[in-house]
Amino acid sequence: MSADAGFVEIEAAGETVGEAKWQAMRELERLHPGLDRDAVTFEVLSEGERGLLGVGTSPARVLARADATAVRVPTETTASSTAELGQVLVERIASALGVSARVTVTEDDDSIRVSAAASDVGVLIGRDGRTIDAVQHIVSSVVYRSRGDDGKPIEVDAGGYRERRRARLETTARQAAERARTSGAEVRLEPMTSLERRIVHLALEGDAGVETRSEGDDPERFVIVVPSASPE
Repeated sequence: MSADAGFVEIEAAGETVGEAKWQAMRELERLHPGLDRDAVTFEVLSEGERGLLGVGTSPARVLARADATAVRVPTETTASSTAELGQVLVERIASALGVSARVTVTEDDDSIRVSAAASDVGVLIGRDGRTIDAVQHIVSSVVYRSRGDDGKPIEVDAGGYRERRRARLETTARQAAERARTSGAEVRLEPMTSLERRIVHLALEGDAGVETRSEGDDPERFVIVVPSASPE
């Protein structure tokens, strides 16, 4: 990370140019909350090299740069609600990554869901969902800092990834419950986001044989499935 003549810039790497851009944007956001993403430009230093099976043999590298005046809290917005602000942010991030996406928003009593559809939606999802998780983290951070809203969580999805992830989490939860009942021991699951932990808790809510609890600190907070005590 460097700052020179009124600029801030950072170099980042990734398996693809798109992932490298997002890693750079994520780090700029961490170091400079309120960064105006529209003011960030990218220079591709290396597009990386890929092996015969599509596995990168050397990473792609980019240099992200923004004028220091772009580091500000984005209080001005035409969005009239938290949901609309989430939609605007996802549209801007997709555009910054070179993805032409159609972004829609749905809202219920529990959460706000911002969904992106695009022909190259894989750029937004990233490997193992890392990019879409990063998008969700930044959108949530900007929305709540701007609105001061401690209410509904925001879920950002792309190409139905979250639904597929939800199905896998529910299967994982049921398998963990079976292991806990059979072994009589606690089963610790992998770290998850708050929305993903909620999916696990709800999936096992009606299971009288186990209980669930969350432990640890974000982003490493996880769910433990515990066998219920047998009634005497």
